[in-house]
Amino acid sequence: MDTDAVSASVARSWRDQIIPELERYIAIPALSPAFDAGWEEAGHIEAAVQQVSSWMASRPVAGMTVEVQRLPGRTPLIVAEVEPFGGRSADGDDNSTVVLYGHLDKQPEMTGWRDGLGPWTPVRDGERLYGRGGADDGYAAFASIAAIEAVQTCGGSHSRCLVLIEASEESGSPDLIAHLDALGDRLGDVALLVCLDSGCATYDTMWLTTSLRGIVQATLRVDVITEGWHSGMAGGLVPSSFRLARILLDRIEDSATGRVLLDSANVDIPPHRVSQARAVADLLGGTGEDFGLVGDLRLMEQDAAEGLLARTWRPALSVTGADGLPPTASAGNVLRPYTALKLSLRLPPTASAEAAKSELVRLLSSDPPLGASVSVEDVECADGWDAPDLSPWLAGALNDSARRRFGRPAQLFGEGGSIPFIAMLGAMFPRAQFLVTGVLGPESNAHGPNEFLHMAYAERLTGCIADILHAESGTPGP
Repeated sequence: MDTDAVSASVARSWRDQIIPELERYIAIPALSPAFDAGWEEAGHIEAAVQQVSSWMASRPVAGMTVEVQRLPGRTPLIVAEVEPFGGRSADGDDNSTVVLYGHLDKQPEMTGWRDGLGPWTPVRDGERLYGRGGADDGYAAFASIAAIEAVQTCGGSHSRCLVLIEASEESGSPDLIAHLDALGDRLGDVALLVCLDSGCATYDTMWLTTSLRGIVQATLRVDVITEGWHSGMAGGLVPSSFRLARILLDRIEDSATGRVLLDSANVDIPPHRVSQARAVADLLGGTGEDFGLVGDLRLMEQDAAEGLLARTWRPALSVTGADGLPPTASAGNVLRPYTALKLSLRLPPTASAEAAKSELVRLLSSDPPLGASVSVEDVECADGWDAPDLSPWLAGALNDSARRRFGRPAQLFGEGGSIPFIAMLGAMFPRAQFLVTGVLGPESNAHGPNEFLHMAYAERLTGCIADILHAESGTPGP
C-alpha cells in the first residue's frame, strides 16, 4: 500500500469532508439518555444518527452497506458493514472481522466555557476544533470510514469491517449489549477491535491504551425532615442531612487521604503495568496534565509514576452532582430537608464492578446514622479492562505506522476512564486483538468546558488506522 497516498487521501477527507461534518455534528445537543430522559422526544440523538449515517453511506467505499439498527425503547446503533477488499479474506473463506467502534451521544454542557466558545458552537482555532463531542467521540465514525476508504483507493487490502457507532456510551452503554445480541452472527469472528474513544498523552506520538478503569455510579440521598426549617430553630437539634451524608461517605472513603475503603475496589497492580507507568512518567517528565490547579493546591501523589497509577489502577471517588442545595446567592438560613449526592466510583481495571456495587450499596444503606431515611438509587456499574498482550503482527504494525507518521514508535499507557464496550467485546471474543486509542490529549477536557479536537493529530491517527487495517488483512485469522 502506498503510504504517502494514504496520507494524501486522509488529508483530503479531513479537510474537505470530516471537519465540516464535525462542525455540523457539534451543533447538535445530542445528550446521552442519562442526561436527557426525554431524548427520544427531543430528537437530537436521532438528528445526529441521521447526519452521521447519511455521510457514511455517501462515501465511495466498495462493498459497504449502512443501516440504523433500532430496538424498542433503546437508542439506535449505526452499523456499517464493509466486505473484505483485496486481501486474504476476499475469497470468502474467512469470517474474520475487524470491528471499529465509536459513539455519538454527548455529555452535558457544563459551565466555564471561555468567551466565544460553547458546547454547541463549533469554533476552529489553529489545530483545535472546539465544541462538545468532536473529540469524545464524534470524530470516530468519520475517521473509521476515511481509513477504510484510504486503504481501498491506495492499493491496500482489509478484512471484513464492521463499524459500530452507538448512542448510549456516555450513559454506560446500557443499550449496547442488546444491540450486540441482535447482531448475532453478523459480528463474525472478531480478530481485531479498533476503538477510537480513548486518549493520548501527547500530540506528537501515537498512544495505545493498555487498560481502562471500571465504574460504579449511584445517587445517595439522606432525608431528615419533610420541609425546610429556620436554622436558628432546628439547627443543633435536627441533624443536618449534609452531615449525615458525610458520615456515610466516610464509610467508603477516607476523607483525609482520599483512599477508597471498599475491599472489592482495591487490587494488586500487575508489575508490568507499574513498569509501564514509570516509563511513561520518565518520557513525559510528569503525569502529562497540569489540570489547571488553583492556588497552592498539591496533587494527592507527588511522584509522577505513582500519579499515573493513581488515575489508572487505583479506585477514586468523586461527587459529580448534588440536589437539595440551593445556589449560595439564594440560600436562606434554612436547615434543608434532604441532601442527594451523585457518586462516581472509578475502579481498577481488574476489579469486579458487581462486587464493588454490592459492597458500596451495603455500606451506605445499612445502619443509617441517627435513624435517618437513607436511599441509594440509580445504581449502575461497568467492568474495567486490562489489555491482552499484543500479538507480534500488531506490535510490529503499530510501531512501523507510528514511526512513519509520527517519527517515533508507539507508546503504551493506561487510561482512567471507562469504555464498557471494550470489556463486553473482550469477554465475547477472548482471542481478539485490541487497538484502543484516541485523541483526548492534553487540555482537550472531554466532559468539561472548552473541549476540543486536535485536528492534525486526528488526521495522522486516521492514517495509522488505515495502516493497521492493511497489515491485519495479511495475518492469519484468530
